[in-house]
Amino acid sequence: MRRPAPARGRVPAAPPEPPTPTSGPAEIVNSVVGAASFAGALMLYAGYIYTNAYFGYFHLDTFAVGFDTFELVVRSLSLAALPALEVLVLALLVPYLPRLLTALRVPPHQVRRLRAAGRAVARAHAVLIAAGAALLLLWRWIQPFAWTAPLLVAVGLLLGHTRAATPPGTAPPPPWRRTASLLAAGLFLIWVVALVAGERGRHDARADAGQLVRRVAVVVLSTDRLSFAPPGPAVEDLGRGTHYRYRYSGLRLLVERDQRYYVLPLDWHKSTGPTYIVKDDDDIRVELHPGTQPRLG
Repeated sequence: MRRPAPARGRVPAAPPEPPTPTSGPAEIVNSVVGAASFAGALMLYAGYIYTNAYFGYFHLDTFAVGFDTFELVVRSLSLAALPALEVLVLALLVPYLPRLLTALRVPPHQVRRLRAAGRAVARAHAVLIAAGAALLLLWRWIQPFAWTAPLLVAVGLLLGHTRAATPPGTAPPPPWRRTASLLAAGLFLIWVVALVAGERGRHDARADAGQLVRRVAVVVLSTDRLSFAPPGPAVEDLGRGTHYRYRYSGLRLLVERDQRYYVLPLDWHKSTGPTYIVKDDDDIRVELHPGTQPRLG
């Protein structure tokens, strides 16, 4: 049986190309929700570390004071200082830096040099990891910049997963190794956030303790004499016929929660100074006054 001859002048049709994967609305929503959840959890964690370090300087426990979740998240915004924002913006711009330089009409040979330098840094990611590990061994001697040690390790682990870090022809690492490396980098970055938040909290507490006179002044009026641990505030007897007979002054407000006023004496010192807790009730009245303001001019 004779087979039919193929028609002349016809070219066999090419196989259809696989469809290009596109991100639908569901994938975009999931990505946004996941990123927002991670950012919210990180802000809550940073806010707790910062608040605990700040009030721990004044011998208070965060849970005992009773901060809610919203307050912890808001307090984490104190970490969004200008240097931190600049570093974050630069880190986000690094992958797009060659395109940006090209758009700015930078000479091509300069862009090629920058690309080569970036590939060299990415391929030296193991050096960054080793440097971070070495700094971890010197933990006691690199305070208060100890956060640089886990940061170097995290950056090195993340650079190891870039395309520039893999030489041409090299097989990609197995999936389990990639997952473990990314997980370790995330843990080291969380450690960096904890170290920076704790150091910032202690720094702000030391600054506020050195300028207590500028904080809100607290005057406590009581029907009966109160017992304050020494040195104690200045007390004034207003007379037997006065409902609130005793007046205590020389105190500064640290924080107020649920009619409880956490106050410090003006001559407070971290090693010996007490933190007083005054509860406002029928026998005690608390008055708040402006603290001493610096002179202008």
